Amino acid sequence: MTAKNKLLFCWSGGKDSALALHALLDDASYDIAGLLTTVTEDYGRVSMHGFRRDLLHRQADAIGLELQEVLLPADGSNELYETRMRDALQQHKRQGIRAVAFGDIFLADVRRHRQTKLAELDLEALFPLWGQDTTSLARRFIALGFQAMLSCVDGQVLDGRFAGRAFDADLLNELPDDIDPCGENGEFHSFVYDGPIFQQPVACRTGPVVLRDNRFYFCDITARVRHPHPLEG
Repeated sequence: MTAKNKLLFCWSGGKDSALALHALLDDASYDIAGLLTTVTEDYGRVSMHGFRRDLLHRQADAIGLELQEVLLPADGSNELYETRMRDALQQHKRQGIRAVAFGDIFLADVRRHRQTKLAELDLEALFPLWGQDTTSLARRFIALGFQAMLSCVDGQVLDGRFAGRAFDADLLNELPDDIDPCGENGEFHSFVYDGPIFQQPVACRTGPVVLRDNRFYFCDITARVRHPHPLEG
């Protein structure tokens, strides 16, 4: 790609997205025009990751990039997903976007699908983390000073007690050997609230953990509002 081509980032709000965006922000070749995120409109939560919509907006504000949501019904078909994503991407293409980036690491079928769909729109797919060792990526994420917590855990493969836990060295040490350190197989999802891509932290707190569909454990993360001191202006 030529220098400073406009790029759209598909943002999930989780650690892999944050690490991939960090890599791109450090690369002078790209002008990142904004973030694109799918939101389950019935619940007002980020798809798969399950955290609240207002936290998504707080993330975008803290990063300093414009955000566009692609709203999807909870029971929406894959065809509806493809249609709404295509509409959103065509809109961005008309505004000069030439490539779309993702935080995928090693799921080859997902990569091929993204490449195929973007090629239909004459857009390039970028994968800044592709093929890297997930243990090294997880450790790099922590070493860079990112802060995240597990927002969703697949109870069929991982104990639900991990929901709401900080993504830190202790968690990595406690993960079973058959669980990918980045949760790349869908074992868990995360919410990132601080780190080098943020201009300020997203103030938040963990709430109750709820079991959905007798499988997924969601930690209800909520925003924490700072109230000014009475002597402050």
